[in-house]
Amino acid sequence: MPQPDLQRAPFYTVTADALVAVDFASRRGDRPPGPYRRLFTRPGTRAFTAGNLLARLPMGMFSVSAVVMIAGARGSYALAGAVTATGLAATALVAPWVARLVDRYGQARVAVPAALLAALGSLALLLCVHHGAPDWTLFAAYAATATTPNTGGMSRARWAHLLRDSPEALHTANSFEQAADELCFMLGPVLAAFLCGAFFPEAGTLVGAALLVTGVLVFAAQRSTEPPPHRRTTARSPLRAAGMPPLLAGCLATGAVFGATEVVTIAFADAHGHRAAAGAVLALQAAGSCAAGLAYGALKPSGPAEWRHPWCLAAMAALLTLPLLAAALSGSLPLLALALFVAGTATAPTMITTMALVQERTPEGRLNEGMTLAVTGLLGGIACGSATGGWVAEHVSPTAGFGVPVTAAALALLIRLGHQTLSE
Repeated sequence: MPQPDLQRAPFYTVTADALVAVDFASRRGDRPPGPYRRLFTRPGTRAFTAGNLLARLPMGMFSVSAVVMIAGARGSYALAGAVTATGLAATALVAPWVARLVDRYGQARVAVPAALLAALGSLALLLCVHHGAPDWTLFAAYAATATTPNTGGMSRARWAHLLRDSPEALHTANSFEQAADELCFMLGPVLAAFLCGAFFPEAGTLVGAALLVTGVLVFAAQRSTEPPPHRRTTARSPLRAAGMPPLLAGCLATGAVFGATEVVTIAFADAHGHRAAAGAVLALQAAGSCAAGLAYGALKPSGPAEWRHPWCLAAMAALLTLPLLAAALSGSLPLLALALFVAGTATAPTMITTMALVQERTPEGRLNEGMTLAVTGLLGGIACGSATGGWVAEHVSPTAGFGVPVTAAALALLIRLGHQTLSE
């Protein structure tokens, strides 16, 4: 005898003199899927995203692991800092060249050998430190990690290829990628510090290299979502594309915001006797940015990215005054943490809009190169901001150091407005 469908059949009961029907059927199927759920219903997107997140996490691990490993073995933070700075400079030179090869020959053919070479560089650094090799070998080994492929840029290129006819969905995808950046750079240093402290100093480097290779292999295996290579493209270099030079200059200034904020926050916490809490304070800023990025992606973009960009930069410059005021007026680390959390809500929308403009202005067939140039600008800005913020924090005061990210954000806004004025 057929049984009634209890999920769909209403339940009848009598209350006083009324017959009441109660429907227990779920209404979830009637709701339209959210923007992120729709994003990952496309075939292959979940697989390449999983691989990309695995490969991207080590980006926040390698420098911290190298500093802990070198400083512990050689007793010199100066040497550790110089080695990581050399790796950063090498990345700025090599990464655009690797991205150009990715555009020309395809992601899978270039990213896998590039990741293997970078992992070998990390392992060579580990062996040189462990066996007491001369200092110059540390610089050479860490410079080899500059071939690390820009998996974030390659992931954005895949979304741009898959969603080329859906600007709103592409906006959501770019927002997700920015939130993933924030999450990986927030968790990476924490994971590296835990591994190096809980196990042995080389553990962070070993795990980072394993995650990089595994993630890139998984990512590269998803060939159905890979954009086609452009071997014979005649497109000009992104550096020569209209509107790109000022956009990259803005990336440099925005990177200085990140670099200065990190160093100055650590100096401020140290000056108040809470250096160990600096990581948690910075994680709050990244959490604010991550949450804002996801929320921004769920909204329908209002107007073109060209119009939204200066407003995002203005909001970032304005909110960055909050940490400066919190440090100057109260000197309270919890209040500073709250101010950094609020200030972080403006950075993700700024970066999402910046990357959207990079995608729009980069010539066809050079997208990976264009986005890698933007990332290179950010890295260069982080190095400059770290140096400037550290100098101000040491020679003036940590509180005054919070003026550096405000100045850098204002400079990014001035660059954008200056270009807009000249274009008109």
